[in-house]
Amino acid sequence: MVGREKEQRRLRELADSGEAEFVAVYGRRRVGKTYLVRETFDGEFSFCHSGMARVGMTKQLQAFRSSLKDWGDGKCPRLENWIDAFDELKRVIENSDLQRKIVFIDEMPWMDTPKSGFVPALEHFWNGWASARKDVMLVVCGSATSWIMDKVLRNKGGLHGRVTEQIALAPFTLRECELYAQSRGLDYTRRMVIECYMALGGIPYYWRMLRRGTSPALAFDELFFSQHGRLRDEFDELYSSLFRKKEPYVRIVTALGTRLGGLTRDELVADAGLPDGGRLKKYLEELEACGFIRRYCAMGKKRKEAVFQLIDNYTLFYLKFIAGGEDLPRRLWTERLETAEYYSWAGRAFEHVCLQHVKGIKRALEIGGVRTNEYAWRGIAPDGKIAQIDLLIDRNDGIVDLCEMKFTKESYELNEREWNSIARRRAAVREAIAQSKAIHVVMVTVDPMRRNAWANEVAAFIEGDDLFGE
Repeated sequence: MVGREKEQRRLRELADSGEAEFVAVYGRRRVGKTYLVRETFDGEFSFCHSGMARVGMTKQLQAFRSSLKDWGDGKCPRLENWIDAFDELKRVIENSDLQRKIVFIDEMPWMDTPKSGFVPALEHFWNGWASARKDVMLVVCGSATSWIMDKVLRNKGGLHGRVTEQIALAPFTLRECELYAQSRGLDYTRRMVIECYMALGGIPYYWRMLRRGTSPALAFDELFFSQHGRLRDEFDELYSSLFRKKEPYVRIVTALGTRLGGLTRDELVADAGLPDGGRLKKYLEELEACGFIRRYCAMGKKRKEAVFQLIDNYTLFYLKFIAGGEDLPRRLWTERLETAEYYSWAGRAFEHVCLQHVKGIKRALEIGGVRTNEYAWRGIAPDGKIAQIDLLIDRNDGIVDLCEMKFTKESYELNEREWNSIARRRAAVREAIAQSKAIHVVMVTVDPMRRNAWANEVAAFIEGDDLFGE
């Protein structure tokens, strides 16, 4: 298994705790939640079940009864309700020969159909029976993050405070994607890995679709732009699986997709056409928990002025090239290569990859132990024009790193015009927010940067390889 060492280690620790454990594993669709749990315990379950998508209570109970039979309850009667179902589950657990009774219920949100009484039955099962047994470990999982957060993690009823551990499964890093690609026999350079990451993000399921002997560009043609491309319709499935009512979430990410630097909450209300209030806060928190957006607060700004930025690579790629394209294929990806359109996208996409791997940048700068705040910034330069910087690393050691990210065909070479642009923006930052701090220019390029006289003005050089650090 590639990656997930920390998550596997934690699950095993909980399995060996000698206490009743209630564990919630959540994360976006296709991130590998089910695979993590199954691989960690290698089938050593006392009971295992997966909810069914888009069916009612009757079929959910029939499926649960079938699983009970598979795990030893051969005489399981017909189940009338979820209280009956969990009573039968108790018998399966009691009859299990395993010392540690690990119960894995996957896609639990699908089981909570309208008026089914599923959550009260789960509360009764855990509070009234399972939590008193030191040999039971219940692991629940689901892609519908909104349900997991509302009904399990933030439950204000019988399950309040009952979860003993929550594991939010994050996408793979660049290094993990590289290892995964190697395990599948993909002979990719690191530049190719970065290009794939710019559209696929770190979602293992998407990377599994890449075929040996095929370049990333040809793979994009096949996955995104062919008539039956497997990722062409993934957007609707993705948001439908995560959120029961996907429309407000889609409106938020669509609005953020038009402003890559991000929007404040007030700006989101205007652009997405959503009312301000508790529901919007909930939508934003859930999108953030899934890793679709990030929230940051720039230096000198109040918390209520925080900016929300879309950072999910697949969503950004979809909104840019596929959304609204019912007549696809229009232009294949291989036809876009080497065009201005391609490099415009690649430049922005590489910036997002850098944002997702700030730890690698900090490691290369040898400031891994320095407390920092990372954010984009937009302001007015001394010449009165707008100045925008996509990554500032504000350090508590008296320095602000102004990061310039460049994705180019050949090794990037700084020239006078580019340096004057950087200097103008640096002056804007100093005047607006960092008069008491030194501002260092950091160049982040996909390939090693060419050195010349202008490069002497740069404090540090970061290469694509630095983003692959452990």
